[in-house]
Amino acid sequence: MKIVAVSQRVDVFPERDESRDALDQRLITFLLSAGLLPVPVSNVLALQTLDGEQPDDALHEWLNALAPQAIVLSGGNDVGQCRTRDLTETRLLDHARSHCLPVLGICRGMQMIAQCAGGELKPVTGHVRTRHKVSGQIIADVNSYHGFSLAACPEEFAVLARSEDGEIEAIRHLSLPWEGWMWHPEREEAFAAHDVHRLKQLFDIS
Repeated sequence: MKIVAVSQRVDVFPERDESRDALDQRLITFLLSAGLLPVPVSNVLALQTLDGEQPDDALHEWLNALAPQAIVLSGGNDVGQCRTRDLTETRLLDHARSHCLPVLGICRGMQMIAQCAGGELKPVTGHVRTRHKVSGQIIADVNSYHGFSLAACPEEFAVLARSEDGEIEAIRHLSLPWEGWMWHPEREEAFAAHDVHRLKQLFDIS
């Protein structure tokens, strides 16, 4: 099985004075169903000094030790909401680019991919806790849980699918094996065969 590094959301519990990394168990199950071995990434591995410098830190050592063969940026949290998560995912994308690793960004993960490529986000209505059809190179009925959308397709990417109201729902890098999906494949009652198949193709799983 291919090892895939999976980013995590950050949940804050003031009553316990705790910040926790969290990952929906259904995402682990979805990745396992595609023949992948998911390994969650802690958001405290990526250290950053007050002046913004990035030292040779534990995330670098973790990636070298794990040697993931693919990366998944999970959903949850808005971009900019949690500095440590933003830094972790930026570093994961840098690692994926330098090692030519495949990447799937789910919902916020797609937004992070776009932003790191110079794209911008915009608020969107009618896309939280609903379903809609997407069309283009991907034609499907998908779930939707996001309050932000891509303002435009970033450079070096192509649009794979749009929603009925014209919002960008999926993108793919023009030269790297990177895709972003705004829907959550793990939140389907039964995983959609087209999502599993597309993931296997993206991550080159026979």
